[in-house]
Amino acid sequence: MLLAISYIFFAYLCGSINFAYLITKMVANIDIREVGSKNPGTTNVLRIAGKMPAIVTLILDVLKGFVVVFFAIFVNDSFSYSVAVCFAVLLGHMFPIFFGFKGGKGVATGLGVFLALMFIPTIISLGIFVLVFVCFGYVSLSSICAAVSLPIISYLCGYSLEPIIFSFAVAMLIVYKHRINLRRLKEGKENKSVLFKRK
Repeated sequence: MLLAISYIFFAYLCGSINFAYLITKMVANIDIREVGSKNPGTTNVLRIAGKMPAIVTLILDVLKGFVVVFFAIFVNDSFSYSVAVCFAVLLGHMFPIFFGFKGGKGVATGLGVFLALMFIPTIISLGIFVLVFVCFGYVSLSSICAAVSLPIISYLCGYSLEPIIFSFAVAMLIVYKHRINLRRLKEGKENKSVLFKRK
């Protein structure tokens, strides 16, 4: 029991490691929380520091979620416990103890978490992200659509109520973290990804 509780706390601490902040600080001596959109995430790293730092940030954020959840089964093999670990990692990423509880929006880490928890629905949701991004060019809209689609896809894939409810809760958290983006989308002021813009 003590090991299981300790691992959940460890998962939260791992989630609290903000790679966007660390990488931009190392490569450009910039505090990512004070420039661009001020969000410590991959999109802002791309905008401020370029492609390579953004790719590294994305990979590390995904791995952060995936590895911690993947190894949770060795502590406790119940699905409920894996869900608890997932939630701890995501809370750490969104509300990190090391950064005044102000973190990223949870999309990349959420991808890693759900790849470990329920692979096929997550891959389908990732496909939805890519499709929406190719059509419209907004990372925020693509992220929201992918997150909201995950509980629906999980239901259609025959998953039990527990992962469906959990994925719905995470989707609502991600929508909440994107509330400013939603307002900008409504007002027509949201910026498209630099990858989508044509010269």
